[in-house]
Amino acid sequence: MSLETNNFTITLVGNPNSGKSSLFNILTGLRQSVSNFPGVTVDKKIGLISLNDGRQVSLIDLPGLYSLHPNSSDEKVVVNILTNESDTDYPDLVIYVADASNLERHLLLATQIIDLKIPMIFAINMIDIIEDKNQKINVETLVKYLQIPVVSISSRKEIGIETLKEKIENFSPQSASSYIRKNSIYDIPDTLTNSISDIQSRLGNTNKYQTKILLHHHSWLSHLSDKSRDSIEEMAVATKFDDIKNQLDETMSRYSSFGAISRKTVVTNGLYPQTRTDIIDNVITHRFWGPIIFFGILFFMFQAIYAWSEAPMDLIDGFFSFAGGTVRDLMPAAWYTDLLVDGIIAGLGGIIIFVPQITILFLLIAILEETGYMSRAVFMFDGIMQKFGLNGRSIVSLVSSGACAIPAIMATRTISSWKERLNTIMVSPLISCSARIPVYAVLVGFVVPDMTILGLFNAQGLVFMGLYLLGIVATLAAALVFKTVLDVKNDNSFLMIELPQYKRPIWKNAFLTVKEKVTTFIMEAGRVILVISVLLWFLASYGPSTAIDNANTEARSYIESNQLSEIDAENYMASKKIEASYAGHLGKFIEPAIKPLGFDWKIGIALLTSFAAREVFVGTMATIYSVGSADDEASVREKMAAEINPQSGAKVYSSATALSLLIFYVFAMQCMSTLAVVRRETKSWKWPIIQFLYMGALAYFGSLITYQIMS
Repeated sequence: MSLETNNFTITLVGNPNSGKSSLFNILTGLRQSVSNFPGVTVDKKIGLISLNDGRQVSLIDLPGLYSLHPNSSDEKVVVNILTNESDTDYPDLVIYVADASNLERHLLLATQIIDLKIPMIFAINMIDIIEDKNQKINVETLVKYLQIPVVSISSRKEIGIETLKEKIENFSPQSASSYIRKNSIYDIPDTLTNSISDIQSRLGNTNKYQTKILLHHHSWLSHLSDKSRDSIEEMAVATKFDDIKNQLDETMSRYSSFGAISRKTVVTNGLYPQTRTDIIDNVITHRFWGPIIFFGILFFMFQAIYAWSEAPMDLIDGFFSFAGGTVRDLMPAAWYTDLLVDGIIAGLGGIIIFVPQITILFLLIAILEETGYMSRAVFMFDGIMQKFGLNGRSIVSLVSSGACAIPAIMATRTISSWKERLNTIMVSPLISCSARIPVYAVLVGFVVPDMTILGLFNAQGLVFMGLYLLGIVATLAAALVFKTVLDVKNDNSFLMIELPQYKRPIWKNAFLTVKEKVTTFIMEAGRVILVISVLLWFLASYGPSTAIDNANTEARSYIESNQLSEIDAENYMASKKIEASYAGHLGKFIEPAIKPLGFDWKIGIALLTSFAAREVFVGTMATIYSVGSADDEASVREKMAAEINPQSGAKVYSSATALSLLIFYVFAMQCMSTLAVVRRETKSWKWPIIQFLYMGALAYFGSLITYQIMS
């Protein structure tokens, strides 16, 4: 073990909201990356620390937890690492980050890790806030109790960082003993001594407290062999080991040990008035004003995501349109040009165009997290959301889905319970997103005329609102179902959360968070989106050779006989080509299945192609009906309104068909980007497949019932 990048591991450990991630960003800067811990979906942040002597060492930011008796899947990852000395991520040195204003609570986990005999530096963070409260830190008292190096720091103002680096530089195999407390802080009760000694002899463990943790959590610790797990279980049964009682006894014993120490460490210089945080919380967490302020903030977030992203998204869209046109002008007319322009460039555009929304959402969420407000929102609404199997943090994702489900699903990473996070992921796409607006705009006119009700309310606007309300109702209903059917063991959903001090955001942290999320989306989800884009291009561009030849011949004959203009001729040729393509054949193949919904094969093509993105429906209709501009919704609507069923003579887009199609788009998972992100967030194809199937079933049967009743 030496201070070199390849064979030395430093880990950051601490409670949530302790400033651990801020310290990680300060120590590593841009020299950091995100992967996953082996075998799990939990993100692993790793970076490089540049020491004053020129060396660089690895630093891993472990997920936050409150004790070695974990509640969430993220916390279990940490316990797995800290109890397995053969793990590649097992720390040579722990930097424990504690919030100075809540020192007593932080000492619970810190003393547990100390008893594991892992070398540690104890970093007391947020000393600037302590000083603002007319308090000071008596470091010597804590050093005498913990018997390890203690450093006072402020990750917000970057105070004490150089001192911390010096402590790291001074660490070596020879000095490691000075970073370890010689005596255990917690005395294991006599009733467990024999059991632990027996397990130690069977497993070859030397650390008694580590063995006690194995006794508590042997059923899920992944590094234990089946034989070891059976041996521990046998001992637990023989001694009638009471897991919960022993956890409580240990917790109380530790608090009685360090309670007085924490009070002596944080010293108050006389009386101090009510803090700024207390004053703000009197309003922010108020039973009446609190929810109003919260929904006001979320309304602002929704408007910001939708309004602020419009201009950059238009620029991105224009750039890729320009790039595609330029490439087509410079390259010869050939299949590879079409592939490059309509497949790859269009696919990349479909990826990058979401970046503004993701950036804005995560910037705003990071600011709320940095200031300490997000914890208040979770505290206020967790009880209500729990009734639906969700979490207080689910509110942010559900409201954000009104703009786009992609950043909303990525925002679920703030939910610690995997069951509640998964439930949120599975139901978020049911909230109508902005991509559905073009579809609604085209179809609502077929359902109700443009008129006012009571001289005040626009009828079409009320239908719009009804569609959004329908999505919200479906979301909560689906959440109740998933609350029942999701079987995630050992994933308790009670709330344990800290309400940190309000503070100004650290912009460096916020921007690094945004960078991480945007990079992850582009590199991970983007690859899947690009592949599917190319596949959809192929299906819409090619078909059986005989069918394509016949379509071209018929189109040229029609164009010549009707003397169509150049633009009309191109549009008509495109419409005949898509009808003869593989996508057209698929549309006619699925027509028998969608006919009971009031849909024909042309709508079937739109359903297939709009899987790339819901708004593609309008463009597909424009191409099929030979309309010049895909963005000219009035022209699309007029052509669709004039479409007649050749067999029945009735209008294809009757009120029944249009309402049926609207219901379909309210419920259907018509967005490959969302599925790609769900795959990324769950690290499995199982959940996006289930999501696609259940939403597809809702869309099909909802549409079927609607059409059959209306017609």
